[in-house]
Amino acid sequence: MNNPLGINALRSSAQVFVRSCSKPCGGLSLLNNSPARCFSFLPNLQSPQLTPSFPPSPLTSFRKCRPVYQWRPSGLRTLKLLNTVIIHYVDLPPNYKDEEGLQFLRRDLDAKDVIAIFGPGMTTLAANKLLRILHGRRVAGTLDDPTVQINTRSFSRGEIKLALDYLRKNIPVDEIANAGLRAEDELAALEGEKVEEDAEEFKPGKRMPRLYKPFEKTEEAKKPTVYGESVFEKIRARNMARIEEEMRQKEEEERQKEEELAKLTPGELAKIDKAKTRQVSPRMQEYIKKATSDLEAPPEMKSWERILPSAVAVLLGIGFLVAYAEYYRPPKRAERLWPDIPPAAATVLGLAMLNLVVFAFWRTPPLWGFLNRYFLIVPATPKPFSLFGAMFSHQALFNHLLPNLTMLWFFGTALHDDVGRGNFLSTYLGTGALSALVSMSVYVLRGHLHVSMCGASGALYGIGAAYFWLHRFEDFRIFGLPPEPMNGVPGLAFLGLGVGINIIGLFRLSVHNIDVIAHLSGAAFGVLAGHFMEKKLKAKKELMQKKAQIEGAIPSPVPVDQGLVQKVAPEKTA
Repeated sequence: MNNPLGINALRSSAQVFVRSCSKPCGGLSLLNNSPARCFSFLPNLQSPQLTPSFPPSPLTSFRKCRPVYQWRPSGLRTLKLLNTVIIHYVDLPPNYKDEEGLQFLRRDLDAKDVIAIFGPGMTTLAANKLLRILHGRRVAGTLDDPTVQINTRSFSRGEIKLALDYLRKNIPVDEIANAGLRAEDELAALEGEKVEEDAEEFKPGKRMPRLYKPFEKTEEAKKPTVYGESVFEKIRARNMARIEEEMRQKEEEERQKEEELAKLTPGELAKIDKAKTRQVSPRMQEYIKKATSDLEAPPEMKSWERILPSAVAVLLGIGFLVAYAEYYRPPKRAERLWPDIPPAAATVLGLAMLNLVVFAFWRTPPLWGFLNRYFLIVPATPKPFSLFGAMFSHQALFNHLLPNLTMLWFFGTALHDDVGRGNFLSTYLGTGALSALVSMSVYVLRGHLHVSMCGASGALYGIGAAYFWLHRFEDFRIFGLPPEPMNGVPGLAFLGLGVGINIIGLFRLSVHNIDVIAHLSGAAFGVLAGHFMEKKLKAKKELMQKKAQIEGAIPSPVPVDQGLVQKVAPEKTA
């Protein structure tokens, strides 16, 4: 008789089943399988066995105050047989171990979710390990098995209870049925029933090996009993039928793949093999090493030590930008770099070119270390200059850089025409840096040091909010809508719409890769900048009117007494 678990374990598990039948099962709601990405663009990380098509993105560890790069095959999740979350006992993989557990979500929880479940006292690594172990026990039916409790003895009872509450609320598992199936297999082994031998590796035409294998019933066991058919037998039969169908489909897919490969020429097969085994060059490995941090965790620093240097740098920068806007004078046409292009278009095109240049730098491996230091905001190891450099940094072309450049063209040229180059550039750079400072400070104070941020979204929300604030009571039409004679939509409505969308985004799990805090703070600083520019432009207009009146360029708006003119005129003539 094959008894790999041991008599004591079998007896204890069988006893556990009796106790577990009186315990309630977990909830039946399903958690959204999209954990937080933490506001940084994180492209698919490539493997050292594959040539990377773009630079890696920083994760949770650091070297020399620089984010780390970790590489993995971009298609790894699609190649694993265990891609989905396992919740049935019969689906247990053959290599299941209690100390490793089972994956409870498609991705591990991040620090934000861990804090929400356990509070700030548990690390992300430990929390995910505990959740994996407990989820594995729920599926394997060993939640109360004393022989496996040694693997969770480092966790308190309160932490285990919080983890079980979270799993039962979000990942539906029939713990009673799983415990019953496990106990049934163990009792069958104790009674000496024959266990089916099927331990070969999976091959086309073979069944998948399993840790707990179905067994052939004896003739005595097959006879009907006075108690009727067991509920567990019905569950087992249904699950086994499903597994057989899945195995048949996999065998058919493997057969089709073999037939397709057989039709390929030797040259095509060689290309496929070469693509699979292509190695990263030694030079590329050196670039990756230089741009990779060797810190296993963020350095121990107080919150104010991370925020204060960046805040001082931003405030000094704002002072310089205010002075620049006050004393800037537009150059003459002959002195301009592009005299044939309108000033607004020239300014916006210059900013767009800077963004494109930095985007090209991200595709240049020797510059990765420099870009990580000064063009990427990392709250764990902040660099003051990065709050200005990050607004020119984008790592995705179609879903980040191009949308931002489009908005820059529409809002940038419009605001530039209203306020001039000095005020426009000061608003763009100032709101971008201030929104980045607010976003970084929020994540530092909340302990989310694993995030990284880049992009011009805060600056774009700043100039967009400033423009709509200057035209808050004017009507706008989009593609001629709404048609005449209906009034257009006021600028204040567009401003409220942009703010409202981002406020909703704060409570949605699907936008964790969007820096909503930078958007909202950029819009707030944009409204503030628009208010001061409005007062400045109004004062300038009044000054010009007074100057024109003094010089006699326009008639005085004060009414003149005609009789007084007739009376005084002869005296002046005399």
